[in-house]
Amino acid sequence: QVQLSESGGGLVQPGGSLRLSCTASGRILRTNEMGWYRQAPGKQRELVAMFTNGGGTNYADSVKGRFTLSRDNAKNTVYLQMNSLKPEDTAVYYCDAEFLIDQDGTTWSGWGQGTQVTVSP
Repeated sequence: QVQLSESGGGLVQPGGSLRLSCTASGRILRTNEMGWYRQAPGKQRELVAMFTNGGGTNYADSVKGRFTLSRDNAKNTVYLQMNSLKPEDTAVYYCDAEFLIDQDGTTWSGWGQGTQVTVSP
């Protein structure tokens, strides 16, 4: 079984920075997709940034130029560097991933437990 472990959330002032980390553990043969969604109170969960199966990276328009997604494949970890944070970035951030876990093509997909990011003076 695969587990996702997130860290790095917290309280930051507008204009500040945070870095989120998500590490996957378990039997993983290949990462298909891995990245971050967020959910603000009263709103639907939305994509923030994602490494896609095709090798590209997708960012929400609202975070382009401010957030950067990176990864350490050896550690099965993705990072979300968030700069120039705004109050509207306040949300619970969830790691999302899909992995190939068996040579027969079996995949695993799931979410982390979420980490709170609060941007406030």
